[in-house]
Amino acid sequence: METPPLTTPEPVDRATPDAISGSWVEILPRSWKPYARLARADRPIGAWLLFWPCAWGTALAGGLPQETYLVLLFLIGSFAMRSAGCVYNDIVDRDLDASVARTRDRPLASGAVSLKAAWALLVGLSLLGLVVLLQLGGFAQVVALGSLLLVAGYPFMKRITWWPQAWLGLTFNWGALVGFAAIADSLPPAALALYAAGLFWTLGYDTIYALQDIEDDALAGIKSSARRLGGNVRVGVSVFYTIAVLLLAAALWFAAPGRPLVLAALLPAAFHLLWQVRALRSADTAGALRLFRANTVTGALVFAACLATGL
Repeated sequence: METPPLTTPEPVDRATPDAISGSWVEILPRSWKPYARLARADRPIGAWLLFWPCAWGTALAGGLPQETYLVLLFLIGSFAMRSAGCVYNDIVDRDLDASVARTRDRPLASGAVSLKAAWALLVGLSLLGLVVLLQLGGFAQVVALGSLLLVAGYPFMKRITWWPQAWLGLTFNWGALVGFAAIADSLPPAALALYAAGLFWTLGYDTIYALQDIEDDALAGIKSSARRLGGNVRVGVSVFYTIAVLLLAAALWFAAPGRPLVLAALLPAAFHLLWQVRALRSADTAGALRLFRANTVTGALVFAACLATGL
């Protein structure tokens, strides 16, 4: 009897557990879906978290409503560069991703997208980001380019330090400096305080996000702030958020000295962060994802405070 030829199993193409259920990616042609998933089109939360600091800086520097087009540029750039960053991260982490339950179905880790195709997608997204960059003034362009080292180093931080979330904070909030620079053509104390506030905000929300992987990360040897804090995660997140609020207050005060009423604009964001801390449960994976996603609201509330101050 003739032995049938061996066949290679078809690569898995399905959404990761933290993707939005029923997103628009599901209606794309089948061959397109892995590329959309690789760019995190079914998980837009990261793009919003990258965008909000850009909007904060633009608003706090007094650029709105006159320079609204800049906010639209930052929105496009945030979605393009967040997707590019995710593709790069998956290229570097494809072996680690295969060993973690939440990430093993990512297109590169599962084999649904080839390494060569991933690099091509990365180049295309980066070129779109470059088009946005070229619309900014010279000083803002220089500031924006300063983030490249942070972006390049981020995927390796989980192998080096227990605090890769802090490195993500340095990276994801760089837009606060770019937004301020695009309007003021300088980086005064208000811009620096805003950037520092964003760092601690990210350190808090990404620690919450890391709770989803804490067991698999331990098995794979991946470091995270959630693992480092252990049973003190709730205390740690509350400290990070408190520092973030204090630094935001400082940023608003530097931007509008002698106007203590502007600090009241921060109250909605502060109460929203307090709600997150009170609702946080280390063992509740689904709840951790819900609280992480709620930070799109936090970003909008901080934007409103910056806009009120900048006006």
